[in-house]
Amino acid sequence: MTSTQKNSFVQLTQTTFGRLDMAPCIRFRDAMYDMAMGLERLGTGLVPGAVSVDGIEISVLESQVRGEDRPALVLVHGFGSCKEAWLRMSKHLKNDFHIIAVDLPGHGDSTKQMDKGYSLADQAAYLQAIIKKMDVERPHIAGNSMGASIIALYASLYPEEVASITLFNPAGVSVYGSEFTQHLASGENPLIIKSVDDYRRVMDFTMEKKIFLLWPMTDVLASKAIADRELREKIFKDSRLKDLLLNENVGFKEVLRSIHAPALIIWGRHDRLVDVKNARLFDKLIPDSRLVILEDVGHAPMLEAPRISAKNIKDFALGDGKN
Repeated sequence: MTSTQKNSFVQLTQTTFGRLDMAPCIRFRDAMYDMAMGLERLGTGLVPGAVSVDGIEISVLESQVRGEDRPALVLVHGFGSCKEAWLRMSKHLKNDFHIIAVDLPGHGDSTKQMDKGYSLADQAAYLQAIIKKMDVERPHIAGNSMGASIIALYASLYPEEVASITLFNPAGVSVYGSEFTQHLASGENPLIIKSVDDYRRVMDFTMEKKIFLLWPMTDVLASKAIADRELREKIFKDSRLKDLLLNENVGFKEVLRSIHAPALIIWGRHDRLVDVKNARLFDKLIPDSRLVILEDVGHAPMLEAPRISAKNIKDFALGDGKN
């Protein structure tokens, strides 16, 4: 056997046995991830479920207890996120609402299809179909970031179908730039994950308050983001998030002006993605709104400050929008 052949044999052997060794490791990691997510769900009263709309399987977390004395609260995550982002806040609302946290199409455990449309209007229509399929009438709806933009449009399009909305750090009207918009203007998008290190950097960039995640949640979530990279690029493009974050968007201002539902706007003071100075614009444009700015919080108040976020939603929604 020549030296070249020996080297090729060694490389093939290492590659083959490396693959054999990795498979059980990945299975173990994924099993531990499922266990960690199960622990995150403890105390929320939420159980996994699914509904089918427009040929798309939608993954949800829903309250086990459902009754007339508990109004519905639908929770909509942001770009690249998932329904589990609401778990920590839900622990503080489980006795007050019938909670439904959804994975939007293309996200989380819901169907991922490149041939679907993901504009804000498309996603608002998907959300309406999900709510109808789950037999929920006039829910309170809360959303974060892109999810907040979707529910703002939802309230504008379907005014009779929403009791109130809560917007956590919404995109849509961005007169004031941010660190993130500087990246976008230069042609970079830090939200498109290419490595585990990218994911960790985005977590640090997104949140002012660092949150503890059980092993191996970060690695698995990063792996999913890397695998979904092409679809996430499409969703970001279809939803026109770059335009919503870099321009004043007169059209979206009209959307906000047409909202008649009571609106609670919650914004982290240290948001690096959408500058907190834009919060005043949302508050001014939405006719019936209330603004709460949380100190020492970034782009994800429901994760960084779950208890105070829950209290604000409860006081606002159950008080008919009046505090």
